Amino acid sequence: MKVLVIGGGAREHALCRSLSLDPDVTALYCAPGNAGIAEVAELHAVDALDGAAVAALATELGAELVIVGPEAPLVAGVADAVRAAGIPCFGPSGEAAQLEGSKAFAKDVMAGAGVPTARSYVCATPEEVEEALDAFGAPYVVKDDGLAAGKGVVVTDDLEAARAHANACDRVVIEEFLDGPEVSLFAITDGTTVVPLQPAQDFKRALDGDEGPNTGGMGAYSPLPWADPKLVEEVMETVLQPTVDELRRRGTPFSGLLYAGLAITSRGVRVIEFNARFGDPETQVVLARLKTPLAGVLLASANGTLADLEPLRWSENAAVTVVVASHNYPDTPRTGDPITGLDAVAAEDAPHAYVLHAGTRHEGGAVVSAGGRVLSVTAIGSSLTEARERAYAAVARIGLEGSQHRTDIAAKAAAEA
Repeated sequence: MKVLVIGGGAREHALCRSLSLDPDVTALYCAPGNAGIAEVAELHAVDALDGAAVAALATELGAELVIVGPEAPLVAGVADAVRAAGIPCFGPSGEAAQLEGSKAFAKDVMAGAGVPTARSYVCATPEEVEEALDAFGAPYVVKDDGLAAGKGVVVTDDLEAARAHANACDRVVIEEFLDGPEVSLFAITDGTTVVPLQPAQDFKRALDGDEGPNTGGMGAYSPLPWADPKLVEEVMETVLQPTVDELRRRGTPFSGLLYAGLAITSRGVRVIEFNARFGDPETQVVLARLKTPLAGVLLASANGTLADLEPLRWSENAAVTVVVASHNYPDTPRTGDPITGLDAVAAEDAPHAYVLHAGTRHEGGAVVSAGGRVLSVTAIGSSLTEARERAYAAVARIGLEGSQHRTDIAAKAAAEA
């Protein structure tokens, strides 16, 4: 089949890489893509937020499946426009994508579905903010109600910082702090059937030891040797299936990728947040371990035929991804710096390690940085220790002036495995 992927980050590069290895994919397009995606897919220019433009491009290319990667186009209803043009689309409707687009909507759905989550208040005035902060006490958890590219959440013991973030947003969700490790679990659904993927853990803070500001994610690994073997089954029963059933009951069926951000607390599993698309950087490690060809799975979601699918097949290998970020990320990142060492990784580290591009572009024959998170260096190995070693050996070959990366991705889990 001919497949068009919408987006231009490392998540989309991971999707395109998997699709390029799928024998059923006869033509692969990406819009707008990036310098790395250009090696595996034909790039096209498009305004990813313009549903009519995306649908027109898909029609022109004869695409038989469109995959919408990022959250903003989903919330903007791009998947609706593609489906209206008669083309199967992987990704929820604009209405269903409010599960990520509005924290308040997500909390309402969780309440209806009986999904375990943190107690919370939705606040729209400074008075409501004060009341909620006072009710929960430190550590304060303050979330922008709308989309904020993974950076709209502040967790702090500093009351002033919590208050400042809350008052800078139009509407916020203030909730109780959840203790315990965090897990990301993705599931593919057609609105009825739910197929879970393998769990992963990502690292949100910019600096080693989970210090520094929140980011979109600085690395990830899978599998989780410390997690309860029944975790996926439990989350399916208590979180994923009830949420999909509730959305269908409301007349807003959710098809696409349902991403549950979870806290494994002393009182059991709790949902921190939902996303309506593949997470970045967890997608990089989850897809590295998926042996089932990807296109047919995503098409079954788009067509409502997931129940007919064979069980997914997974590699026993571990996968680790390390994000190389620009100088000054997550504040205003510096861009336009040349990137070196990409050919060396391809020559020396493949096939066990490879580079997925996030914020890159071609400029005068060179690949230069074009965003905050620039590269996701991904490796597989027979153990987390081996995957880590391979990932960091590849990171060491890459040159990007002023760049930063965490040195402790998966270190604790590898040591305990």
